[in-house]
Amino acid sequence: MLENQELIARLKNGNEAAFYEVVQSTQKLVYNAALNVVQNAADAEDITQDVYLKLFEKIDGFKGDSTLSTWLYRITIRQALDYEKKKKRKRHGGGLQRIWMRDEMEDIAEPDNPGILLHHKEQAAYLFAAIKKLPEPQRIAFTLQQLEGLKVGEVAEIMKRSEAGIESLLVRAKTNLRKTLKNYYEQYLS
Repeated sequence: MLENQELIARLKNGNEAAFYEVVQSTQKLVYNAALNVVQNAADAEDITQDVYLKLFEKIDGFKGDSTLSTWLYRITIRQALDYEKKKKRKRHGGGLQRIWMRDEMEDIAEPDNPGILLHHKEQAAYLFAAIKKLPEPQRIAFTLQQLEGLKVGEVAEIMKRSEAGIESLLVRAKTNLRKTLKNYYEQYLS
């Protein structure tokens, strides 16, 4: 990737070509990370734009303690989680509340991930709904390691935790997912 000091110095000096280079080389990484958190293509596109605005605004604060890609992952995850919280507040907040009861299936987002084959969408919807129910640290660790394919050390660096702490989060996430998905798969397989 693009982790050289000269590029970072050019970014900090406001060089548009450097910014364009970073966007071009990291756009898929940022979009996919956002998509794996929010499970909606349009939302992931919005988040991707927000991430690059944050990068442009906050690049002077980049100290180089981590790689630029790790820093971008942090910004992306933070932006995606904030986006979800704002969206949830809009949906549940305000003066008007829904009067009718919602079917539990309505809460299961239709996965917008292009990597999911059509005949697996229902199963993926249950999986992604179960992932969304995980406590935030477990969900982020699981998403980064399992869906983004990052190594435990990389996840630890992004989340600013120890590798042992990440491994513990992953074990708990997998245990919680097994419990949540057990009933669905028992029905599905019978």
